[in-house]
Amino acid sequence: MGKTNRLKPIEAAKSFILYNYPNCQGALLAGSVVRGEATETSDLDIVIFDQSLDSSYRESFIEFGWPIEIFVHNLTSYKHFFEMDCKVAKPSMPRMVSEGIVLIDDGIIDSIREEANDILMKGPEKWSQETIKTKQYFISDALDDFLGSNNRAEDICIASTLAELVHEFVLRTNGQWIGASKWIIRALKQFDENFTEAFVEAFEDFYRTGNKNKIVKLIDEVLDPYGGRLFAGFSLGKN
Repeated sequence: MGKTNRLKPIEAAKSFILYNYPNCQGALLAGSVVRGEATETSDLDIVIFDQSLDSSYRESFIEFGWPIEIFVHNLTSYKHFFEMDCKVAKPSMPRMVSEGIVLIDDGIIDSIREEANDILMKGPEKWSQETIKTKQYFISDALDDFLGSNNRAEDICIASTLAELVHEFVLRTNGQWIGASKWIIRALKQFDENFTEAFVEAFEDFYRTGNKNKIVKLIDEVLDPYGGRLFAGFSLGKN
């Protein structure tokens, strides 16, 4: 079945569940198709709860005209993934449960969704001052490398590192969840659209023209409330 005659997302997801997991206690369709952000390459993300399983697993298929990725849990194993997401401040699993469209429910989804919503509302663990200083140093160090480099290939890699470090610093110092890949921009937009525009403009200008000034200005503005760039006096692991 090709993309032109594929089933609609919810219909395909329900058919997949009924065919492959007819005895599960709950299933949710999540991801870009639920948020209205689907593209030509989007897949169906399905979260499945099955009490007969010993452990969680993840698996990919192509069925009913769709690439399908499933995240399968029993009625307690999902909690471990909630906890892992919280530790790295990237709430993938709680977000899928919170936003997902119910496909199957034997009365378990509401309580699991409440757990997910509580996690998302609470936000990630607050950074300590020591952590802020460490992250501030790593950004400053990467920025020094960026400014000192005359190698275009290396510049591109350093800029990528800076983008990830700066997005993390801005969001975590403001008590927000972070992202990875496309979720870097989505997470920034959810927090501050004006900053996101400046962020995108700075890196886009560098990648287009090679001019580093806007990135440097952006980073200095981010670090300024914390005392600016950090090098002298920084110590890590010293007794």
